Amino acid sequence: MTSESPGRPLLEVKGLEVVYNRAALAVQGVSLTVRAGQLVALLGTNGAGKTTTLRAIAGFLGSDNAEISAGTVEYDGERLNGKLPYDIVRRGVALVPEREKIFQTLTVEENLRTCVAARAAGAAGRRAALDKVFTYFPVLLERKRQVAGYLSGGERQMLALGMALICSTRLMLVDELSLGLAPLVAASLLEILPRLRAELGLTILFVEQNTAAALGIADYGYVMERGRIVYEDTAPRLLEHADIREFYLGVGAGGETRNYRGVKPYRRKRRWHG
Repeated sequence: MTSESPGRPLLEVKGLEVVYNRAALAVQGVSLTVRAGQLVALLGTNGAGKTTTLRAIAGFLGSDNAEISAGTVEYDGERLNGKLPYDIVRRGVALVPEREKIFQTLTVEENLRTCVAARAAGAAGRRAALDKVFTYFPVLLERKRQVAGYLSGGERQMLALGMALICSTRLMLVDELSLGLAPLVAASLLEILPRLRAELGLTILFVEQNTAAALGIADYGYVMERGRIVYEDTAPRLLEHADIREFYLGVGAGGETRNYRGVKPYRRKRRWHG
């Protein structure tokens, strides 16, 4: 375990707005808090702004011709706005992206050795970092000489997680870990996130399309619709919410088309964002 103080705000996003091509507003006034040691799910339909939010936190908007136009991203009390991705990684924040996760022409081991923090740790530090990755993903040890482009979809996701682990990560941002994978493979990968939190003390903010699976492992959840946070609550209470169950989980009567503009909130202060 790390020495994180449990419950302390580690990531605070306040009033975040992101603009693409200096014209299209993709994220509008998003505010969220991730506390040290939490496993937090960011939910919503395709195009809701989830990936953009993660990329804004990790500093990757420049490659998308996008920028933060308002609001702040603070990690461990330090403002991240305007910092480059490698600066943010050095501070302990690592993104496992939805796309372009690995270097396909490098071997598995070469991918893992690309992390600057691992290279700077010396031979013993590098060995320990690699051993940690191989402990959680033993198949990568078997494939360490293999060119990464030939890995299966699940193995690529393992490698992407391993690359984040090896960078002395404290806050891991995971985007669509189960995307395109068979259900059993996806389930086994999602089960790794609680282990990383429990055994390594990581704090994790993750985007996941499988709402039931996400809320099954998360402590807390935020729901996005059209670039805004429209609902937040503990994972158990989100799972209990009748409208969310019907819209996302297909549970309950009805049949009319729904979106989160029609979700009725619990009567709890500062939990509904209309």
